[in-house]
Formats: sequence, C-alpha cells, structure tokens
Amino acid sequence: MPTLGFIITYISAMIYDKEFKNIDFKIDLLSDVEFENCTFINCNFSGIDLSDLIFYESEFLDCDLSNVKLLNTAFQEVAFRNCKLLGLRFDECKSFLLAFSFDSCTLNYSSFFQLKIPKTTFKGSNLLEVDFTEADLQYANFEACDLSGALFNNTILENADFRDSRNFNIHPETNYIRNAKFSSDSLLGLLFHYQIHVD
Repeated sequence: MPTLGFIITYISAMIYDKEFKNIDFKIDLLSDVEFENCTFINCNFSGIDLSDLIFYESEFLDCDLSNVKLLNTAFQEVAFRNCKLLGLRFDECKSFLLAFSFDSCTLNYSSFFQLKIPKTTFKGSNLLEVDFTEADLQYANFEACDLSGALFNNTILENADFRDSRNFNIHPETNYIRNAKFSSDSLLGLLFHYQIHVD
C-alpha cells in the first residue's frame, strides 16, 4: 500500500480530478494543498494534520478521518459517505463557503459549535455526543440518525428533518424548532425536559 510521501513526489500543490484509493496517509499532507474534484476511496487519514488544506467538490468514500486536525481547513461542497469521523473539530474549519454532507457516517464526539451550515445532510449517521450548540442547521437532514447525547442549545433547527431519528434530546424552549419534522415515535425526545411519561 503506497504512502502519502510517495504520492506527493509526483503532485503539485493544486490537484485536480484525481482518485486516491487504498492510500494509508501516514505522514502529514503538505500545507496549502488544494484538492478539486478529487475522490478518496478507502483511505486512512486517522490522526494526521489537514490544517489549511482546501477540498473543493470532492468526496470521501469508506475513509477514516478520525482525530484529524482541521484548523482553517476548507471543505467546499464535499461529500462524506460511510466514513469514520470521530472527534473532529469542524468548528475550527474555515467558515467561508463551508459546505459538506454526510451519509451513513460515524461522527461521534465531533463539534459543529456555532457553525452556520444550513441544509447540511447527516442522513443515516451516528452522532453520539456531537456538539451542535449555537449552530445554524436550518433545513438540515437528520433522517434516521442516532443522536444519543448530542448537544442542542440555542441551535437553529427550523425546517430540519428528524424523521426516524432516535435518542435525541432537544429542548423546545432553548432551541429554534419551528417547522422541523419529527416522526410520531420520536416525539419523546422533545418532552424529556418536562418529565412527562407517555405510554
């Protein structure tokens, strides 16, 4: 399996239309590298420093990005599918044009604190103890997500989709939930703070 050092020998600081498959990224990427329209398949980034990199219109499939550093990292129209993203500080990413989506990913213990990311998709993902405090998540898609221990406080969730999501605890008086969508089976997640028992 090739290492990143091998790849960087042959690429410039701007990388377009490349596919990276089964790469084990054991060393840090070069700073100020820009990836545009690139695809990463079954790659391991775990624990490395992605600070100051730019990912534009790219996708990550079956990758492990757990515990990577994201200081000033730019994600612009980036899709993550079936990826492991444990403990990531997305709130440290570059906020300008920040846009990403998550499908069937594991994002446990990550933070989206104060981010403005309306219309973000988290569909079918595990979001255990993720921090959404003060985030703008209007029209976000949380359909079929596990939100055990996720933090919602002063979070904008208007028109967000929580249908078939589970284990969430959202206080209606400390969050903005107008026109949000919930399934009847999940409504207890809105009543937890009122100590109401529903049989």
